[in-house]
Amino acid sequence: MDPALKILRETFGYTEFRGFQKEVIDHVGGGGHALVLMPTGGGKSLCYQIPGLLRPGVTLVISPLIALMQDQVQALRKRGVAAACLNSFQAEVEMREVQKGLMAHELKFLYLAPERLVQRHFQSLLKGLYEGRQVALFAIDECHCIAEWGHDFRPEYRQLSVLAEQYPEVPRIAVTATADVHTRQEIGESLTLDGARCFVSSFDRPNLHYCAMERKALMPQVENFLQRHCGQSGIVYCPTRRMVESLAMRLQIAGWPCLHYHAGLSSALREQAQNQFLQPSGQIMIATIAFGMGIDKPDIRFVIHLAAPRSLEGYYQETGRAGRDGQVSEVLLLHHPEDGLLFCAEEAGTGNSSRQLVWQRKREGVERFIRTQRCRRQVLLDYFGESHEGHCGTCDVCHPAYQHWTGSFKRLSTVLFAPSYRQSLGRNRIGQ
Repeated sequence: MDPALKILRETFGYTEFRGFQKEVIDHVGGGGHALVLMPTGGGKSLCYQIPGLLRPGVTLVISPLIALMQDQVQALRKRGVAAACLNSFQAEVEMREVQKGLMAHELKFLYLAPERLVQRHFQSLLKGLYEGRQVALFAIDECHCIAEWGHDFRPEYRQLSVLAEQYPEVPRIAVTATADVHTRQEIGESLTLDGARCFVSSFDRPNLHYCAMERKALMPQVENFLQRHCGQSGIVYCPTRRMVESLAMRLQIAGWPCLHYHAGLSSALREQAQNQFLQPSGQIMIATIAFGMGIDKPDIRFVIHLAAPRSLEGYYQETGRAGRDGQVSEVLLLHHPEDGLLFCAEEAGTGNSSRQLVWQRKREGVERFIRTQRCRRQVLLDYFGESHEGHCGTCDVCHPAYQHWTGSFKRLSTVLFAPSYRQSLGRNRIGQ
C-alpha cells in the first residue's frame, strides 16, 4: 500500500484523499515547497501532517493562535502521534520539558508562534537539529497573516524569511483558506517560496447561501433571521466591542442563548465563552472578528455580519466558519451607508500611495459584492480569480424567496461607497 494512504487510513481514519491532497503530500514529502489554498474544512492540515510523518525528523508548525496550536496537538496525540507546542502561557518547567523532548528526537510535530521560532535560544536548538538532518518540514499555517494588507496581518510572520536563509534544504509549505492573487504573490515573496508549486482549490462553498440587505431596524432584522435558526449555533459579527456587549445583552433579555467575545475581555473569559460555544447546545456567539480563527465546530448554521466587511478575504474567512459539515447554512450581511467610514478611516490613516491603492482594490471588491445585480456567489468567486457561470439558485439575487428581504437594498447600493458620499463621511469623522 502507498505509504501516504496507509497513514491516512491507519493514523487519521480516512479512507481516501480529497481533491489534490495526495498531490500536495507527494510533492512536499519529496522535498518540494508549496503554497496551498484550500477552504476551511477542506483538509489543509493533512497536507503537512502526512509528509511530516513520512519524512525523518520533526515538523515545525508555525501558527498564530495558542488555542489553534493546542487543539491540533491534542488531536495528534489522540491518534498516537508525538506532538507538543511552545507558547507564552506555559510554565518554565513545561517549556524545558518540551525542548528536552525536541532535542532527544522524541517529537514528530512542534507547534509554535513565529516570534518563538526566531528567538536566539530556539534558533540555536534548531540549527543543531538541522545539522543532524532532524528537521523534516516547516509548515506555515494561516499564512495569509503575512500579508501586510490582509485582514489578519501579524507582523511577526514577516520574520519567517529566516527559514529560507538558514534552512534552505528543508521543504516549506504555507497553507491558508483565503488569499487573492495579490496576497498569494506577497506570501510567496515574503517566504522566499522560489519555485514553489501553488495548489489552489475551488473557493466555492455550495452549501452556503449568501444574502445582503440594508441594516434598518437592527433587533427586528436580527431576530427575524434567528427565528429561522432556533436551536442552532451561529455567529453574529459586530464592528465594535460596544455593539457586541449591547446586542448580546438585548438578545439575552429577549430569551436568546447568547455568548459574547471580543479582544477587550480577559483571556479567561474569552476561553470560557469559546468552550461554551463549542458545546452542542445551540449557542449564538456575538463577537468582533477577533473570534473564529481555528474554531473547530462543523455545525455552525449561520453567520451574520452587522456591517460591511473591510475586505472580501476577511468576509470569506468569517462566513466560511459556517457549514463545515457540508449542510446548508446561511450567511447574512446587514449593512448601512455609514459603513463606508471603515474604508475612509483606513485611507485617511496613511499617506502611502501604494497602501491606498491596495485598500481601494479591496474596497471596490466589497462594493461589487454589495451592489451587484448578478449572482452574489459569482461576484465573490470572481474576486478570487475563479470563474462561475452564475445563477447559483441559492443567493438572494438568484432565489425568489429572498426578494422580500432585499427590496430596499437595491436603492441603498446606489449611494453606498459612492466617492462623494465617502469623502463627506470621511471629513465628518476626521472633524470629530
